[in-house]
Amino acid sequence: MAVALESWKALGTSVHVLVTDAHGLARATSAVSEVLEDVDAAYSRFRNDSELSHLNANPGRSVRVSPLLASAIDAAQRAARLTDGAVDPTIGHAIRVAGYDDDFSRVAARGPHPALPRERGREIQLRAWRVPGWQAIRFDRRARTVLVPAGVELDLGSTGKALAADLAARAALSAAGTGGVLVSLGGDIAMAGTPPSGGWAIRVAENSRVRPDADGEVICVPAGGVATSSTTVRRWTRGTAVLHHIIDPQTSLPATGPFRTVTVAAATCLDANIASTAAIVRGEAAIDWLLSCHLPARLVENDGTIHYIGRWPDPSGVAA
Repeated sequence: MAVALESWKALGTSVHVLVTDAHGLARATSAVSEVLEDVDAAYSRFRNDSELSHLNANPGRSVRVSPLLASAIDAAQRAARLTDGAVDPTIGHAIRVAGYDDDFSRVAARGPHPALPRERGREIQLRAWRVPGWQAIRFDRRARTVLVPAGVELDLGSTGKALAADLAARAALSAAGTGGVLVSLGGDIAMAGTPPSGGWAIRVAENSRVRPDADGEVICVPAGGVATSSTTVRRWTRGTAVLHHIIDPQTSLPATGPFRTVTVAAATCLDANIASTAAIVRGEAAIDWLLSCHLPARLVENDGTIHYIGRWPDPSGVAA
């Protein structure tokens, strides 16, 4: 079965839409674009006019939010509950202080912080800012009202992108009408509909921008979602310190565990992302935690050693 592909950039990352019926590619692509535009307007933290920015700018007030932002906040709070706070949406201030305060393409190009012109090559002192914790948020799902206390800043980047992939895949399938679709947002992958014979062939890579024909492990997955969390790509420097975007809520600093990359397969991209991000943060305890979750995973240590957990998909065909 031939697979048709369309790729572009959105939400500061790469977007790939694949369909098994080429006749539905244009409709699927249009549907994904609409979802991503809605997501950007609802919970981008890099847009001053997004709903999330408005919410963060109005602490101490109960704000009624759109169904999409409500779904994103609900997903983030669920992630925090499932991971005992390892994945926490109240890291907004911590990640901004660490330097991730703009679209990553501009953060990466910036080098040393512009406000500190003499920091290049100097050792800097990182100070921890207490992460308030997801329980601080007052969220009424039924009324779709949210109260963010003073001093709390929400960041929905991790779970929000995975949720967007799931929503986009469902919208793409509905628009295409037949066959199957796969949507990848910077390596967060969601599948819907009938897969190609043998499953979707997915290349596991630390960098989602790698060419499809590059070297690397290929797995075959029939449905659900696959997510990769890594400390190797979204990195930047402050003085002599190399920082990354995965914040440990216990320290409010970038996670420093033994694993640089974790890939997880699950029923949805959101669930896969929750697990992969939590594994990076949990560090030494990640393998036992993933085993308790019964999720297949691939973990890469900082020295390149690879661990496989559970029933990792067979590269030669669909996993059982």
